[in-house]
Amino acid sequence: MTAIQVRKHQYSANKLNKRLQRQVGRAIEDFNMIEAGDRIMVCLSGGKDSYALLDILLSLQSRAPIPFSLLAVNLDQKQPGFPAQVLPDYLRARNVDFHVIEQDTYSVVKRLIPAGKTTCSLCSRMRRGALYQYAMDHDISKIALGHHLDDIVETLFLNLFYGGKLKAMPPKLRSDDGHNIIIRPLAYCREKDLQNLAGLRQFPIIPCDLCGSQPNLQRQAIKQMLQQWDRHYPGRVETIFRAMGNVQASQLADLKLFDFAALSRQPSAQPDTDLATAGSACHDHDPGLLNSSNRYNPG
Repeated sequence: MTAIQVRKHQYSANKLNKRLQRQVGRAIEDFNMIEAGDRIMVCLSGGKDSYALLDILLSLQSRAPIPFSLLAVNLDQKQPGFPAQVLPDYLRARNVDFHVIEQDTYSVVKRLIPAGKTTCSLCSRMRRGALYQYAMDHDISKIALGHHLDDIVETLFLNLFYGGKLKAMPPKLRSDDGHNIIIRPLAYCREKDLQNLAGLRQFPIIPCDLCGSQPNLQRQAIKQMLQQWDRHYPGRVETIFRAMGNVQASQLADLKLFDFAALSRQPSAQPDTDLATAGSACHDHDPGLLNSSNRYNPG
């Protein structure tokens, strides 16, 4: 590289870092993800997203106005060919506290799932159970996962298309048993930015196909749809994400969220919002190109 290219590369890297740290900081603030004295377990799989999560949290920790601690935790599921030393070597080099849980979920999954069937669902449940149990046993106050904005929007469409539900991944969640609080600090970050960060930081990525399981074809189809929208309608994916924080229950059809049966006429009320805005819905605008005053700003 020439000196000019080096400066250009450094400028781009600094700009990306600042954007990601700003987005993570905003998500933490919006959802009160981290509080003083928190002991946060960062689940590190060896993929780009969890590496980025740890990297950004370490940067924010160094200048945070409140004290909190980080513990990187990896689950070694005894998959054949798993490079067991990659993560410990990386974490020691960065002087990060860590623990590796060793649990042979691989053999269990292979025994219970017929050959050729997707193993991801059972594997995910067992992995989650092992991490939750470790958190409860070691006084962990928050469990940080590396899901990003694209993951959240993909999950929304998976539930919409295949489950008949308006449901996604919340940035902050209490586990079903009530014992753990899960946070997703990357909720405002785009996957493409995390991919670029992984290249700049040269994270030692561990491939996610070690178990030889089939890909989640439904999620891949949704991912391809969102990627096509990104190319043709920039901003649409972010707009969809903003919509999840701007829910109007009276304009949907869930009887548990809104008491439609109790509605009655109010002669002095303003014109119906649906009728007043119906015309604009027919215009050929892409939602991603419209301005919004909602809280999330991808910049």
